[in-house]
Amino acid sequence: MSKKKNGTNAIADPTRLKPRDPEDKKTIQVIIETPKGSRNKYAFDPKQRVFELKKVLPAGMSFPYDFGFIPSTLADDGDPVDVLVLMDEPAFPGCLVPSRLIGVMEGEQLDGKKKVRNDRLIAVAELSHAYKDWKKLRDLPDQFVTELEAFFVNYHGLEGKKYKLLGCKEAKTALELIKKAQKAASRTK
Repeated sequence: MSKKKNGTNAIADPTRLKPRDPEDKKTIQVIIETPKGSRNKYAFDPKQRVFELKKVLPAGMSFPYDFGFIPSTLADDGDPVDVLVLMDEPAFPGCLVPSRLIGVMEGEQLDGKKKVRNDRLIAVAELSHAYKDWKKLRDLPDQFVTELEAFFVNYHGLEGKKYKLLGCKEAKTALELIKKAQKAASRTK
């Protein structure tokens, strides 16, 4: 295995990427963890710098869209900021997908007696054909939000947690969440 100048092994490390494209501040950088249609839930392990299988959903249940995270962020739940990416075909774990932010689903999960915010940003892949006209959250059909809420309620229910949708907000609120999460991540380094 080749060595970097700093002496570490040359393994991909998406946590070193910036949350936003340095050339285009309107574009966020999303690292896909779990592809659309997968029953397998993957998560990036920053210590080992690999994607790890975290759980398998029951038969008949799969991820409705690609799920990923924004690098160099830390959300209230202790993980990088979650992003749901709308795109034509599923990506793969570790794939960098430049995306256009369109909004956020604000949510809360109850783990025992502890309430934790667990928001999901919603973005459209920059190269998407099918979703290219979706520019704002209000462009999404009402059924889209209803189905996503049902997915998250069931998904969290598998772990004995309750999930509650608090509301949906536009990209401006989502961008504020990213900035807050960037500051939180920089305090932990």
